[in-house]
Amino acid sequence: MVKEDFKLDNQLCFRLYTASRLLTQAYHPLLSEQGLTYPQYLVLLVLWEKDTQPVNDIAKRLLLETNTVTPLLQRMEKEDILTRAKGKKDARQIIVSLTRKGKDLQKKLSCVPKTVGDAVMCDSVTTETVPELFRMLDDMIACLRAQLEKQEQ
Repeated sequence: MVKEDFKLDNQLCFRLYTASRLLTQAYHPLLSEQGLTYPQYLVLLVLWEKDTQPVNDIAKRLLLETNTVTPLLQRMEKEDILTRAKGKKDARQIIVSLTRKGKDLQKKLSCVPKTVGDAVMCDSVTTETVPELFRMLDDMIACLRAQLEKQEQ
């Protein structure tokens, strides 16, 4: 007999993982119309907030390693969505900027946040409860970050 603590359905991590996977799948048909993947969309969101950033800043914002982000950026550069150039002050630094095509994608994808947002609405997830859900997730993220920082010391 499996202890309750070890049942998959009793794991918070598995519920979050499942929700994340299903959300990513909800994005897929909307993004694939523009030839994009979900990770590429996340990069675009970062650059739409603030264009022209070092690779390190993009990776940090997405909680990814630079060696994970670099191939993603290379593919996006080949698709003329962004450019990568050596930094003017530090040639070791790679600076990423949106191209016209990358900027235009924001308008083409303008329906995506609402479409996916509508897809998750149900009895307990409503426009009224989403801010509370965000607050709880933000608290969880802050607690986990603090725990990880303690472990690294």
